[in-house]
Amino acid sequence: MNNETLKLILYWSGLLLFLLIELSFSYRASRYSKIRRWLANIPISIISGVMYYMLYAGLLASVFTLIETDKLGMLNNLGLSFGWRVFFGILLLDFVIYVWHLLNHEMPLLWRFHRVHHCDLYMDVSTAVRFHPGEILLSGLVRLMVIYSFGIPLFAYVLFEVLVNIAIQFHHSSIKINPAFENLWQLLFVPPSMHRIHHSVKIKERDSNYGVIFSLWDRFIGTLTTGIDQKGIVTGIGSHRKFEKLGLKDLLLMPFTKKSL
Repeated sequence: MNNETLKLILYWSGLLLFLLIELSFSYRASRYSKIRRWLANIPISIISGVMYYMLYAGLLASVFTLIETDKLGMLNNLGLSFGWRVFFGILLLDFVIYVWHLLNHEMPLLWRFHRVHHCDLYMDVSTAVRFHPGEILLSGLVRLMVIYSFGIPLFAYVLFEVLVNIAIQFHHSSIKINPAFENLWQLLFVPPSMHRIHHSVKIKERDSNYGVIFSLWDRFIGTLTTGIDQKGIVTGIGSHRKFEKLGLKDLLLMPFTKKSL
């Protein structure tokens, strides 16, 4: 089994697992049709995934071959063991995705694409895969440059991809979890309660909690927001509140329509 097949199996298995858990232990009931939402969220995920694979699979394979044969990148030049290169590779990738996430909120052009993810009016595990192809392709370019510059090993990249998909599916899922466990988990990782704040319609709350796997970056850099009444959080963005205007076609065209808050 090759790496791409393994990642694909784990990706869809995780999605199905969290869906089944949500159906039994939902955090709160949805006012919106889960089927209609999934008929938008899943197809856009497939479109983005296919485009990403077609554009980057070959490029990534070539870059990892160069890193291995020519010992390219900072991590190789530091003389670190393989285990430490994997460890620091995962940390670097997670920090970069934190910074990239923050920039998607701060830069108007990037926000045009990222708002497709945030305009979901109810957050569940399917929100974790609701990303516009434009955002996915741009993020792929960033990852490619980071992998090449730092000489991140293939194993670190594959492990990171598996971990980041599990983390995203977990903290987007609408699962009822013991608050004490979430508070403990948040010391190092991102729980659903922390990321739920990030999906708030309130801009001050939305522009915080950018962490993906680790909560450390938000804590160290000062973008962490806690202490918000979870039951009072309204999900989505203010300019896109009509559920019937959030179908697949609307999501694909959204970056090219009017600006939003």
